[in-house]
Amino acid sequence: MLQWLRRYRRELLAGDIGAGIVVAMMLIPQGMAYALVAGLPPVVGLYAGILPPILYALFGSSMTQSVGPMVIISLMTATALAPLAAAGSGLYGVLAAQLALLSGVVLLVCGLLRLGFVANFFSRPVMSGFTIGAALVIAQGQIEPLVGADLPAVHLPSLTLGLGSLALLLLARQYLAPLLVRLGMGAGAADTGARLAPMVVVVGATILVPLLGLHEAGVAVTGDVPSGLPGLNLALSHGHWRALLQPALLIGFMIFLISMSAAQTLALKRQEKVNSNYELIGVGVANIGSALTGALPVTGSISRSAVNFAAGAQTPLASVISAVLLALALVAPTGWLTLMPLPALAATIIVAVLGMFDLSTLRTAWRYDRGDALALVATAAGVLVLGVEAGVVIGVMLSMGTLIWRASRPHIAVLGRIAGTEHFRNIERYAAETVPEILMLRIDSNLFFGNVDAVNARIEEELQARPAVRHLVLVMSAVNSIDTTALFALKELNPALKLRGIALHLAEVKGPVLDRLKQSELLGELTGRLYLSAVMASDELSRTTRAASLCPQI
Repeated sequence: MLQWLRRYRRELLAGDIGAGIVVAMMLIPQGMAYALVAGLPPVVGLYAGILPPILYALFGSSMTQSVGPMVIISLMTATALAPLAAAGSGLYGVLAAQLALLSGVVLLVCGLLRLGFVANFFSRPVMSGFTIGAALVIAQGQIEPLVGADLPAVHLPSLTLGLGSLALLLLARQYLAPLLVRLGMGAGAADTGARLAPMVVVVGATILVPLLGLHEAGVAVTGDVPSGLPGLNLALSHGHWRALLQPALLIGFMIFLISMSAAQTLALKRQEKVNSNYELIGVGVANIGSALTGALPVTGSISRSAVNFAAGAQTPLASVISAVLLALALVAPTGWLTLMPLPALAATIIVAVLGMFDLSTLRTAWRYDRGDALALVATAAGVLVLGVEAGVVIGVMLSMGTLIWRASRPHIAVLGRIAGTEHFRNIERYAAETVPEILMLRIDSNLFFGNVDAVNARIEEELQARPAVRHLVLVMSAVNSIDTTALFALKELNPALKLRGIALHLAEVKGPVLDRLKQSELLGELTGRLYLSAVMASDELSRTTRAASLCPQI
């Protein structure tokens, strides 16, 4: 906690101040837009950018993470609250803060219990599928505010302003950074400048509203934005705890995954380490802070964190500076925020989610592992067809299901000896020599209750194909654990093989596994031997086999 502050040096201050200013400018239109996605008044998105990043700076582990509203979490918030209250109502705002509180408490408790390892159980293809599905849902939801009405009946001034803003943002996304580089700006500064294009476009569109009388012409604007800082209080609806618990768990899970993804990406660039348990505590406390200011669930933003890093942020002080600047913007007169046109904000949201629509993971997974590719597509389809919460559940189930499926069907290789060496390899991949009386099987997985039947079936299949086998050697170099069910399976296999005249041997058993086997009766009952290496097993059993074959002739 605050280790970065104790080690702070004066030369870091310029980078933190510059990054803080840039992110604050980015957060004003972004926060307001993401609040609209969540079905909340735009000012709530600004509230979510004040206290949460300050609290994360106290407890989080990333030096350049930018915590605040994020479009996917906003969409999940809207999905969770839609059946419970009307968007924009007083109850809706109370439930949004209550959802942030529940999510924050769940994250904080998980951090204190050191459950950060759960991030490893959500595969990258499934996460990508969820992101693609959410991006499509968000973009679809912004069509109406972009054009000013339902298609095909559109409001021409709104459509013109919305499509114009969208075109400018797309052009800036593609060409602005190279243009700034050609004009003499450094690559890093040019990239940061290009990322501020939404702020410039929204400010420009806001200026056009009074100049051209667009508000009087029917263009929707944000409306009154109350000035002043949010009060610290906790309004709750006690009748909705149970209804909010499940979505709070799902949203908390996604908050952690998104935050960890952003933090780890930036940590790699800075050659730093991110502590997953501190990250849980950091985003947990940030969400509790968001609830206290009447805001919505927050997380680390991948795009905003990248801007923070590119703008020169060195420590969490950059996020604290951004929060202070946002607070000052609310203390100052907020009349100009009132005239922000919703079509321009919708354009910024659409362009932001376009960056989430990345098919590279799908292409790679399709070439490398069709199962992962199908899981990606199924998760995206689940979000589109069944909704965001169902999509998260489908993603988690597919991740765990894929893990269980693969663990229950371990790879087992028949080993042979490479001529003239002491190396044993899979006979399906190498021209390796085998002895008819000896079957050597390498089990490339831990042995547990979920795969012992598959292992026994494979052993029987290989024995049926090799009737001359008198010695079965299980090479355990890839086995890190054997559970009780698997131990009983080995104990039952041992006498069953003996009745068929086959001895069971173990080779290359790892130390921790051997220590546990010594606590059982298996080693004492083994019909064969325990060998230090596959080479020793092969040499000794080959000599035994040759001697046995010569006995009838002597």
